[in-house]
Amino acid sequence: MIAEVIVDVAAHQTDRVFEYHIPDDLEVEIGSRVVVPFGRRKVQGFVVAVKKSSDFTGQLKDLLLVVDEMPPLTPELVALSSDLARQIFAYRISILKTMLPGVMRANYRKILLPNSPRAEQMPLFAGDPVDLANLEEPRLIKLVKQLLNKGEARIEYLVENKAKKKMVSVYYPLLSAADCQEILLETRKTASQQRKLLADLAGDFAAYPKSREELTGLGISSATLKAAVSKKWLQEKDQEKYRRPTKPVAPSRPLDLNDEQAAALSRVSQDIKGRVSQTFLLEGVTGSGKTEVYLQAISQALALGRTALMLVPEISLTPQMVKQVQARFGQQVAVLHSALSEGERYDEWRRIRRGQAQVVVGARSAVFAPLDNLGLIIIDEEHEGSYKQDNNPRYHARDVAIWRSRYHHCPLILGSATPSLASRARAQKGVYQLLRLKKRAKSQPLPRVDLLDLKHVQFAGSQFDISCPLAEAIQKRLEKKEQVILLLNRRGFANFMLCRNCGFVLKCPNCDLSLTMHKDTWTMQCHYCGYQEAVPEICPNCRDRQIRFLGTGTQKVQEELAELFPQAKIIRMDVDTTRRKGSYDKILTSFGQGEADILLGTQMIAKGLDFPNVTLVGVINADTGLWLPDYNASERTFELITQVAGRAGRADKEGQVMIQTYNPDHYAIHLAQKQDYELFYAKEMRVRHAGDYPPYFYTVLVSVSAKNEQNAAREAFKIKRQLQRELRAPTIILGPAPATISRLKSQYYYQILVKYKREKHLNELLHQIQDQAQEVKKYGLTVEIDSEPERIM
Repeated sequence: MIAEVIVDVAAHQTDRVFEYHIPDDLEVEIGSRVVVPFGRRKVQGFVVAVKKSSDFTGQLKDLLLVVDEMPPLTPELVALSSDLARQIFAYRISILKTMLPGVMRANYRKILLPNSPRAEQMPLFAGDPVDLANLEEPRLIKLVKQLLNKGEARIEYLVENKAKKKMVSVYYPLLSAADCQEILLETRKTASQQRKLLADLAGDFAAYPKSREELTGLGISSATLKAAVSKKWLQEKDQEKYRRPTKPVAPSRPLDLNDEQAAALSRVSQDIKGRVSQTFLLEGVTGSGKTEVYLQAISQALALGRTALMLVPEISLTPQMVKQVQARFGQQVAVLHSALSEGERYDEWRRIRRGQAQVVVGARSAVFAPLDNLGLIIIDEEHEGSYKQDNNPRYHARDVAIWRSRYHHCPLILGSATPSLASRARAQKGVYQLLRLKKRAKSQPLPRVDLLDLKHVQFAGSQFDISCPLAEAIQKRLEKKEQVILLLNRRGFANFMLCRNCGFVLKCPNCDLSLTMHKDTWTMQCHYCGYQEAVPEICPNCRDRQIRFLGTGTQKVQEELAELFPQAKIIRMDVDTTRRKGSYDKILTSFGQGEADILLGTQMIAKGLDFPNVTLVGVINADTGLWLPDYNASERTFELITQVAGRAGRADKEGQVMIQTYNPDHYAIHLAQKQDYELFYAKEMRVRHAGDYPPYFYTVLVSVSAKNEQNAAREAFKIKRQLQRELRAPTIILGPAPATISRLKSQYYYQILVKYKREKHLNELLHQIQDQAQEVKKYGLTVEIDSEPERIM
């Protein structure tokens, strides 16, 4: 038998199948991870097909090893990788590796082995194999080169599997409960530990086998367990134990649906039962009960013996959503997102692959969960830009979900209070089916929304962040023991450092950006490349001490809130406070239990959170993303304000929203005040049509980067000429032009934007450009192609 293998070498020359002979003693299936010889190396690969014969006339090399007992990838995911590679301009191996937890990606080592009797006697080879990556001493490097030149040593390539199962000690009784009782009566009273163990064996025999952790929790020492094994009371075995990222929660019952929810569920149920791959756009105002529709639809898929996949955009949403899903479906739920440890993610992924989980909840990459027999796919907050991967492979979870929906003949629900313009336009054309929830689930009114024009208000503090009307509203809520959510989509303390004497602004040495001050760590940080340095006391340019820190961020607002409301407990939620594992869940649980009065955060607090005691939501500055040089800046602003406004007044108490802005007349802001998605959609579609932007045109962004700006520009113009030769009107080619942030991580960026309606040969042409990029890479040039980019910056 012959295996077709995609090898773990991401290059144009290797982006194809390689054939290997399958030895008789190896069992190989489609989706298996294997180790194969590749030139002088050994590399990992994925089997994408198995066949009986080959057209190759020479001698095929043998597969060396099958890594896993069960193929990690299903035939469906292997087929998906092939289609996706054609659509998103990524090498197939990159897509296959993205489908797996990071811990399952191969670790390669180059080791040095002796090749002669003389070399074998050398001290160099006395201990563990010599890892060439760790060789630093010049004397040893010189010796290694000499040995290699003389043929007295050779290099071997090792493929290491980083994925490790968690094993625990489990104890099985070798005696009956009656025997244990008899021995207990004969055991001296001073042997308290042994008596405790025997009493547990006699009294709780049915609960055995028990783990070491359980028994030591009863106060029984490891030494006692060792003695019990030697006395043949117990047998010790190693047993695999899943690392579970979630704790059990109290079960919940389905809620009664209102007429709109029931109608939406009925329509989705029809296609679950009929195995129809229809895409539904569930547009529901904030608080309209979309989640309950999801849960009851999942229940119907499970009742038919099928599985369900649910995606959420932010890790911060995952704990709350997981608890709701877990309360309904218990141990059938698995969780996949980047905040899990590698071990937890590996174990959850294996539970899914082994068919031990029927419902998966997770962020973007969970769209590749190896679920069989899918009966329903849900994408909550479908408008969110985080569903698009911003580095290679640049897939969009929605496109992958549509592919899987068709493969499994199951419905896909896209849910949002503010659908993306592209999704809503498809619903208008009948490509998706539109389902609407126009009122809140419990008939509560939408919160009252007030605009505060920052050009004409007094400020409560000295930092010009909190206006007097907002401060008064916060104080009223604190007096009533109600809670407040405040949004500022900018972290840090100050946006930049300015010298008042010479005008110098401290910039990142690697990027064309100013550094942001972070007061808690007393550092200036770049939010793009991670560079940081100590906060300067004097100007690096003129040595003057007239340094000022301007702009604002969540740290500065937290400081001002503490001064204005010293009695209030404030929690901040941004990237800086949620780096540690479990911090999202800890912050949200603490706020939900009333341990804090004010939750201040960036956009991660704007979506999906449901706290009954929150009656006031404040937007510190609605303009932070409004004037970004991106065609969808207005859409993003409208979505963010509308979503965060929906966090107020979700229970019996009336809600209020206060939006601070310098641009109250901008249509994105005053329509967000009215929560009027329909009018915003109509207005923004006219703007897009006038500018020839999506959804009226498809877009492709070609980026060229290099350390030398002239080289990047030269290559970009070369690519433009290639595109101009092949493409015709109405296709529009913009650029090349420097990116908005022209230098990032010491690389200069030039961009070409292609806007098109129908281009028969564009995909083929872009693949040619992708292949040519491999050739220019050796000159320090990187060419990247992004189909339907979320950001054109």
